[in-house]
Amino acid sequence: MAIVLAVPTALLLVLTGAGVADRAEDWSAARESGERVQLALDVQGLVRELQREHGLTSGLLVGAGRYRPELADTRRRVDAIRSELLRRVDQGTAPAFEEALGSLGDLDEVRGRVDDETIEPATGLTFFSDAIARLNEAQLAEGPALGDRRLTDGMAALQALSGATEALAQERGLMNGVFVAGRFEEGQYPDFAATRAARDAALAGYGRLATPAQRAALEEAFSGEEADRVAAFEERADAGADGSALDTDAAQWWEAATAVTDALHAVQQRVGPDAGSRADELRTAATRQLVGFVALGVLILAVAAALAVLAARSITRPLDELTRQAEAVAGERLPETVRTIQEAEPEEAERLEPPEPDPALGGGAEEVTRLAAALHDVERTAVGLAAQQTVLRRNGTESLANLGHRNQALVRRQLRLITALESKELDPDALAELFELDHLATRMRRNADSLLILTGQQLPPRVWTGTAEIAEVVRSAVSEVEDYRRVTLVESEPCEVHGSAVYELSHLLAELIENALTASPPARTVEVYGWWDGAEYCLAIVDRGTGMTEEELGRANERLAGRENFLVAPTRFLGHYVVGTIAARLGVQVEVRHTQSAPTTSSARGAGVSAYVALPHRLLRQGAAQERRASGVPA
Repeated sequence: MAIVLAVPTALLLVLTGAGVADRAEDWSAARESGERVQLALDVQGLVRELQREHGLTSGLLVGAGRYRPELADTRRRVDAIRSELLRRVDQGTAPAFEEALGSLGDLDEVRGRVDDETIEPATGLTFFSDAIARLNEAQLAEGPALGDRRLTDGMAALQALSGATEALAQERGLMNGVFVAGRFEEGQYPDFAATRAARDAALAGYGRLATPAQRAALEEAFSGEEADRVAAFEERADAGADGSALDTDAAQWWEAATAVTDALHAVQQRVGPDAGSRADELRTAATRQLVGFVALGVLILAVAAALAVLAARSITRPLDELTRQAEAVAGERLPETVRTIQEAEPEEAERLEPPEPDPALGGGAEEVTRLAAALHDVERTAVGLAAQQTVLRRNGTESLANLGHRNQALVRRQLRLITALESKELDPDALAELFELDHLATRMRRNADSLLILTGQQLPPRVWTGTAEIAEVVRSAVSEVEDYRRVTLVESEPCEVHGSAVYELSHLLAELIENALTASPPARTVEVYGWWDGAEYCLAIVDRGTGMTEEELGRANERLAGRENFLVAPTRFLGHYVVGTIAARLGVQVEVRHTQSAPTTSSARGAGVSAYVALPHRLLRQGAAQERRASGVPA
């Protein structure tokens, strides 16, 4: 599911990323355009002050010393604006402006020569004209980075208006010198005509690029009294084109031309913010688009994640429920059903069915529903197999019990017959053979009794009246094993056992002794010890045979404790299950250990095995146990 959703999501994110990159580029261009527009406006402020210094210098060079105070103020403003602009372009952000500002490096030298009156008027005026021209050309080179038509036209209109203002400023400076001198010198009238033509051409270009509001602002700037006076002065200048005297007040011309120049600068201050506002609009639009694409990418990721979660939950929730059902079946329902079947009668066991599955699983996807049905079929099959196994086990147990009862009946008849023959026989050899036959019959009876014990049947009552000495119980057990001559009761402290437990305890000891004889070499004896341990009486059957590993001892002790079923065990371990069943009935604790030192590893065998039997005080004669505890004799 994650892979299925990841492929289209990745494609959408790639497309969104491309859009984000494109919008980021537009946003960066819009921001850069706004910065360039603002820088261009600030450069125009420097151009305006340079134009003023240009005009004042022109008047000073032709002998009008009254311009010195105003020229000094203008120079200070120029220096302040120039220093600020140099600081802003010193990191290579606007190389054209940086180069143009660098052309003003000789400004201080030119000013000194102007003040010392050691510079030719034409040279000083040309320096200012060239510097202003380079600043205006830099504005064209540092145009807006974003190709928007309105922004481009606005910057071009601003450039045209700057050219017109520069032409008017040059005309103001030129004619200021002419009017101070009172006539045109050689070559001055063509310069006057060229600057006026350049002004008119720049204004015509501005009219084509400007908006109606911007054209109206220009018309307003040329509709005032100062503009009419400038036009009147220009008409007088045309009349003196032949070099005749010009009776004109230079101060009035300077004031009128300066007023019109300031009016053009005011129009520039309106056109410039318009371009800046457009750049801000473009930057805002690019920012919105960038944010929109980023939000779209985040939305795609959120929707994809939500769909993945919903899809995963639509799958995992039924699977979780199905897992819960399977765990309930494996851990509770099936074992409980099997237990019920095993405890029921065979006829009832065949009719038992497993519980119905949770109906909530029926409303899920078809695959989950089919899986739930398959799980229920598995449960039903397991229950059916358990029922069959229960019936087979019950039938097998009943068959074994029936066979055990038959063997018991035959063995009892055989023992009675042998007993009758022994009472009549006088030949010692024949009598010895009858004794051996009696011993074999006794072993056969023990085997039949073991079979009945394993099938859960009660043994025929063989209850001693009163009590029996523990030594007699051990001898009775030894009489029921095949190689009884190899068993030795080494030591046993006196103890009396209730008659109700004598037969089963004897049977238990016989099985343990039989196992010890089987595990011991033919030349080795099996030793039996008995002692008191507090209120309990302990017996030990010790052999020194091949021994057992730690793992084998652990499994043997589980069988002796009655924690395994004899139907799943190998035949050679049936004696352990018989001992475990009897021990559970009597409350006796049975445990096997290594006879000598324990092996160094779990896979090593010890030198023989010792079986320890702990008889509880309830199987012993109470008076004897109390006397034993009172005597304080150590075990």
